[in-house]
Amino acid sequence: MIIIAIIATSLIISGTFAYLQYFSKRRLLVSTTTSLYETGLLTEVERVFESKYPIDLQFTAAGTGIAIEQARNGDVDAVLVHAPSQEENLLKQGFGSCRKIIAYNFFTVIGPQTDPAKITGLNATEALKKIVEYGRNQTSKVWFSRGDNSGTHTKEQSLWKSAKFNYTLVSAETWYGSAGSGMGETLLKAEEFSAYALSDIGTYLKFHEKDQRITLNSFIGEKYELLNVYSAIAVNQTRHKHANFNDTITFIKFITSDEGQQLIENFGKTDYGQSGRLFHSAVQLVKQNSTQIAQWIIKYAFIGAPKSECPPEYRDPRIPELYN
Repeated sequence: MIIIAIIATSLIISGTFAYLQYFSKRRLLVSTTTSLYETGLLTEVERVFESKYPIDLQFTAAGTGIAIEQARNGDVDAVLVHAPSQEENLLKQGFGSCRKIIAYNFFTVIGPQTDPAKITGLNATEALKKIVEYGRNQTSKVWFSRGDNSGTHTKEQSLWKSAKFNYTLVSAETWYGSAGSGMGETLLKAEEFSAYALSDIGTYLKFHEKDQRITLNSFIGEKYELLNVYSAIAVNQTRHKHANFNDTITFIKFITSDEGQQLIENFGKTDYGQSGRLFHSAVQLVKQNSTQIAQWIIKYAFIGAPKSECPPEYRDPRIPELYN
């Protein structure tokens, strides 16, 4: 009976300790694009971050459009997104602050291995013209869009504009399909119909190389027109007083630190090799501004006038070190 009592007491004490330890953590809610989440990168970020700080980091994969809307409503503390035009609007409207560019990769145009639209060797805008020409002679879906106001969807719309198509009109044609969902579901739809699609390279590699859930080929990538840049933005505490601003800054400092950037740079190397990395670190690249890709990032993802990753009026003067 004494032994049983000792064991029971130990269990109660350990359970109480675990309970107190869990609820002593501060919660940090981050809404994010699905491409960062579905690849598994944020699971690794969460593991490392929580091992260093007493913060319960919780990610919600919603796509850039929904993530920004959640930030505007004060439903989250921060966002990780990849649509510079939408990000700039969030800052201008006063709902975001302390934007930091954290990573980049490229979008790619994918499609069936037989390439019926004959886009091999073309740039993205030329490829879209070929896909339209091919699609208008078919009776089934030839292209699948995310159609969800995500960063990928925003990029797709800009590519249609560059190719001289009216997006509203072209997206209403019968060969054009809209998944209305995340990147993974869009890839599976494109696979089902042997269709073309625009994808971030990270999610494509995850579904094609690692999970082997799709057989579609990647035809175009690593060009300026397909650059994909990810940023972290804090919800402005002056608009939403309940926002966990201090822990958001701790998280942004971590993800932009040498440790956080190395985590991004190394993620996926084991599965995909040096040439198939899912994401690339961007902080030092932009700071040094000595490569063509750095200049592409500045041209594409810097905002305001003069252009900056975060114009001074959207920074917090209490943390100048964030931009040193």
